[in-house]
Amino acid sequence: MMSFLKKRGWVFGLILLAIVFPFLSQNDYFLHVLTLSFIWMIAVYGLNLLAGYTGYLSLAHAGFFAVGAYALGLLTVKAGINYWLALVLACLITCAIGFLVGLVALRTKEHFFAIYTLCVGYIIYLVIDKWDSLTGGVRGLIGIPAPANIGPIAFDTDLSQYYLILFFLILTVLVMYRIVHSLSGRTFIAIRNSEELAQTIGISTMKNKLLAFVLSTFFAGLAGALYASFIRFIGPDIGYITIIFDFLTYLLVGGIGTLAGPIVGTFLIVTVSQSLQFLQDYRMLIFGPLLTLLIIFYPRGIAGAFIDWRMKRSLKKSVAMKQKKRYVQPQADSDTEKRIKEG
Repeated sequence: MMSFLKKRGWVFGLILLAIVFPFLSQNDYFLHVLTLSFIWMIAVYGLNLLAGYTGYLSLAHAGFFAVGAYALGLLTVKAGINYWLALVLACLITCAIGFLVGLVALRTKEHFFAIYTLCVGYIIYLVIDKWDSLTGGVRGLIGIPAPANIGPIAFDTDLSQYYLILFFLILTVLVMYRIVHSLSGRTFIAIRNSEELAQTIGISTMKNKLLAFVLSTFFAGLAGALYASFIRFIGPDIGYITIIFDFLTYLLVGGIGTLAGPIVGTFLIVTVSQSLQFLQDYRMLIFGPLLTLLIIFYPRGIAGAFIDWRMKRSLKKSVAMKQKKRYVQPQADSDTEKRIKEG
């Protein structure tokens, strides 16, 4: 019970810190960078659900991120649809494409699945880049509107969009927590641990893998749509393969298969990379070896290492308590025998 209260206290503390951050720092650049990192976190949560909890590494995640961004951009700019309806439709379009891709991709396993999804992601990038009449090609898509007002609440400033995207991030974390701790989440973990064993106990692995894949694309599409409305301009580069490797880096550093990993890894890497900007082209010479060492010595990432440390600590405490009880019990028995003899 106490551990649950402590965990909930940490969560509320982080949310409160995120809420008051704009008042603590008046730097608009920091606010802009932190808002972008919130968007990356939402996308990485989708990747974590599939790779971390189901065991299937999709390299098409950046492509689905671009699909969500372009879907929102095209629906608002060219079709003139209301922003909030376009946001919902962008997520649904991304899920529909993800469903069709997943039907084929999930018939493969391991590195074949990764290679296939990498090809799918690159095909999405090429479609966006070459279909000039629809996407604008290399010129990109400009004039994407900011989120529409909700009654008296307007989202035409960076501060208001910061809180809007923070709201979606908190909602994403809550939904992900419910998924992971539900029967479906345990099914995903069973497939990750041993797909053959999961089949023998009656789990429909294809159905559950497809569900995880579609949910993963949903979060990617949501992040892409929020990115489009925040930046107000998008180009085909947002679907290039370098973006998926950035997502993977955030996930591996933070902790794959953990709820806190996407937040920890994204925030840490974005902060460090921004701090090393003064080194320009040489910053990767420092960042690269540090990242390599971290992955070698902490394969489960920072959040995973913390979880392992806490489990070892609780195990040591339980062993110490058992040893103490074993020592106290004979002592109490001997004192009782002495009293009986004296009596």
